Amino acid sequence: MRVIGTAGHVDHGKSTLIAALTGVHPDRLKEEQAREMTIDLGFGWLTLPNGEEVGIVDVPGHRDFIENMLAGIGGIDAALLVIAADEGVMPQTREHLAILDLLQIPAGLIVLTKTDLASDSDWLDLVSSDVRAAVRGTVLADAPILRVSAKNRTGLVELIANIQTLLQDKPSRPDLGRPRLPIDRVFSMAGFGTVVTGTLTDGALSIGDEVEILPSGHKGRVRGLQTHKKKEERAVPGSRTAVNISGVALEEIQRGEVVAHPNQYQSTRRVDIRLRLLKDISAPLKHAVEVKVFLGTAETIAAVRILGVDELAAGGEGWAQLELRDPLVCVRGDRLIVRRPSPGETLGGGIIVDPHPKGRHKRFDESVLKSLESLSHGSPADVLLEAAFALGPATAKDVIARSRLEAKTAASALEELLGNGMLVNMEDGEWRMDSLVMTAAQWQTLQDKTLQIVSEYHKSFPLRKGIPREELKSKLRLTPRVFNSLLTQYATRNILSDSAAFVAHPSHKVTLNGENQAKVTGLMRKFAANPFGPPSVKECQAEVGEEVYNALIEMGELTAVSQEVVFRTKDYETMITKVKSAIQQKGPVTLAEVRDLLGTTRKYVQAFLEHLDTTGVTAREGDARRLKG
Repeated sequence: MRVIGTAGHVDHGKSTLIAALTGVHPDRLKEEQAREMTIDLGFGWLTLPNGEEVGIVDVPGHRDFIENMLAGIGGIDAALLVIAADEGVMPQTREHLAILDLLQIPAGLIVLTKTDLASDSDWLDLVSSDVRAAVRGTVLADAPILRVSAKNRTGLVELIANIQTLLQDKPSRPDLGRPRLPIDRVFSMAGFGTVVTGTLTDGALSIGDEVEILPSGHKGRVRGLQTHKKKEERAVPGSRTAVNISGVALEEIQRGEVVAHPNQYQSTRRVDIRLRLLKDISAPLKHAVEVKVFLGTAETIAAVRILGVDELAAGGEGWAQLELRDPLVCVRGDRLIVRRPSPGETLGGGIIVDPHPKGRHKRFDESVLKSLESLSHGSPADVLLEAAFALGPATAKDVIARSRLEAKTAASALEELLGNGMLVNMEDGEWRMDSLVMTAAQWQTLQDKTLQIVSEYHKSFPLRKGIPREELKSKLRLTPRVFNSLLTQYATRNILSDSAAFVAHPSHKVTLNGENQAKVTGLMRKFAANPFGPPSVKECQAEVGEEVYNALIEMGELTAVSQEVVFRTKDYETMITKVKSAIQQKGPVTLAEVRDLLGTTRKYVQAFLEHLDTTGVTAREGDARRLKG
């Protein structure tokens, strides 16, 4: 699931373009419709030719609403920089482009709209040349420039194809097992209650999950989930998600807060960042100045403590510590935007290096600067978790080797990750260097996939005990060791039952419906009529069907002694008792003697006795059988 967002100057056709692509006009507010101008965030979605659904966030272009724009642009996978062909690059085009670059939006397209108002090819070439110059040195430097008219619906097919190409080469958002949904809208629906929306990252949410609203700390439960107005049992990372939350009142939630699982995130009032300023800001950034900080959908005021230097000049980069007026929820690697409050101006952006510094740093302490430089490459636990995520199920030794951490540091980080549940030990007991480990998120994904495969097998073959082990291993594409460890853990936790041959849900039972039961009853009458000379395997399969016949074998109702001969299990056991008794009384018995004892024919007795030899009940001595052992 991916999300793209628009960016660009006011009245350059962003909302009209989305309406043409999706059939949904993103301007939902009456004031927006009356003024024909986007004020707040708008949303739509698009199904690409390959079947993938893509959410679209429409942001305001007017400078008065730049802060609403910042609430929507941070969680996107790609951007559409929209530029009207009749006007070209304008002030908000440049500011939005700068913000996309500061946030390092991973991909984008440049869309020249309103080409119906500027159809001269020379003019369009000139505008394209100006655009290419404007994006030089930014994340959109190599982005294709597409010419579109939403009014005439020209260029839309090519635009959609380019969106698909752009996204198909980009990896999906990872599931780290710690979902967070920065809230961009809060509203109430009759009969449902409180609903919040946002772009889900870092993990999945499922109906019934307990959630915590941060930083307020209010707790509730997921009552319902929707993605693109479709109900979902589980929302995945990267999706535009609406969450119906029970237990939390509408007035207790606001934009900028985060929906998360309890105890997975902590809010903070101080963060350490690597800050980069834009080249064209009006004045250097001085120490202790107050700025507006935009992170995700949140906004607050912060005092900037510049570290290592007296001030940061335009285009400069350096370390800073932000003292936040309001608490924020963030993790290492999150990006934020910094603006001057008055007059409003985008100053630059930063990447969070430490979301929970222990205290206020001494500004010119070399050890602090070295520590921040080290942290910018990740904490040991972060590095180890990324290594584990890249490898999938692997030994602790292999994960540590990939992390390139010093052995003692790596072992400590591994203990930390196992302790807080971010890593799972797939084998019993204390972890060792040869223990199999994997991330909790991948464990959950693998468990969900395994349960789905087993459930689908039960649905397709309700008369079978379960899916054959080898078939399940093949579908999961796991090595024997990983597969066996996985099933051992599932069996221990009663998630699945595991036998030597089959894997099944613990609750699964082979049961016959009315029609099948009637056929079985008829077949059993034939067995009862001649217990020791019963119908053949082929006759049984013809009578009830191969699937029901196999079910009777698995249920223990029938025992096949050869490819042709089968007995009711109770008759088979009676035959064994008779043979054992005869041998105990008279000594070894011949095939003919057993035939006469059971009152049947040589065909049945030969198959029966050979089966007893195979299973270790009897042993052959010449033409006779004795009890074995």
